[in-house]
Amino acid sequence: MTATENGSLDTPALPTPTWWQRLAGAGTVWIGLVLVVLYVAFSIARPDAFPTRFTLQTLLIETSVLLVLSIGMTFVIITAGIDLSVGMVLIFSGVIASKTMEWLSPGGDATNAGWGLIVLGLVISLAGGALWGLINGFLVAKAKIPPLIVTLGSFGAALGAAQLITGGVDTRTVPDKLRNSLGFGTLAGGIPDLVLVAAAVTLFGAWLLHTTRFGRYTYAIGSSAEAARRAGISVDRHLILVYLMAGSFSGLAGFMNLAYFGTTTIAGHGTDNLDAIAGVVIGGTSLFGGVGSVLGTVIGVFIPSVLRKGFVIAGVPVFWQPIAVSGVLVAAVWFDQIRRRSRDRK
Repeated sequence: MTATENGSLDTPALPTPTWWQRLAGAGTVWIGLVLVVLYVAFSIARPDAFPTRFTLQTLLIETSVLLVLSIGMTFVIITAGIDLSVGMVLIFSGVIASKTMEWLSPGGDATNAGWGLIVLGLVISLAGGALWGLINGFLVAKAKIPPLIVTLGSFGAALGAAQLITGGVDTRTVPDKLRNSLGFGTLAGGIPDLVLVAAAVTLFGAWLLHTTRFGRYTYAIGSSAEAARRAGISVDRHLILVYLMAGSFSGLAGFMNLAYFGTTTIAGHGTDNLDAIAGVVIGGTSLFGGVGSVLGTVIGVFIPSVLRKGFVIAGVPVFWQPIAVSGVLVAAVWFDQIRRRSRDRK
């Protein structure tokens, strides 16, 4: 620090983070190393099965839906919030999309539905997810109800609504065109369409979070909502938009899930919310808000996926999978605590 003419002290300006530093975020390097070590370890254990194109392709496909959920969750957690409803909103969105296509198809069979009806189903799925996101955001921002309680309520309500619509029975008449394109289709080079959609969502999330005013406001609110409000940021409006976006991504994930499995899989997403939260936190996003990155989320989502895939291929009992994932999650939170204490001491 240097003294000025009036005797006050000037604090030297901190260096402005580069675009890459904003994108990567804190702690991403070591998380990336963990992912590389896991991949190398499983490749050594099963060189005939793990480091293959087929395994990589299936790994990417199986992670695509969870990645879309996790991008929305990243924004929510950076604001110091949480969204426990994403898995059930995924189910609800898929249900209303499939039922809409059924109701508008001759004989209630959407198998031979055309692109017009498929696009309508996508719009309905996105709208259903956005509706739940809007409800969550309004209750969190305006009613001042803790996000944990709001989204826990939405968790049960969205699942219940989906079961009421279907009678608890999965819908299976999904358009063949949807399954053969988004579900199992590939573009040049053999890249699955599901992976391309997830990549597009990821790039959009990275651009929005790291290069726009919306992203800066997200970080500011997570660091201190009151300070952000005093700086002129409309905190309530921004929180509503963040939860709205997370809900919309859940709606998109629901449509992707419908395309891939060809059914609504009502009973298959009980842990999606926890998996998304785990991936985001493992990737370096702080549960206390104000810290996080999209690149970290991508790496964090793939660590549990690589663990599960590697355990299956290596013949490790499936009971070890949640133990290993939980250990990585706790280590990530512990690292975040150490990083926060170190920062507070400066």
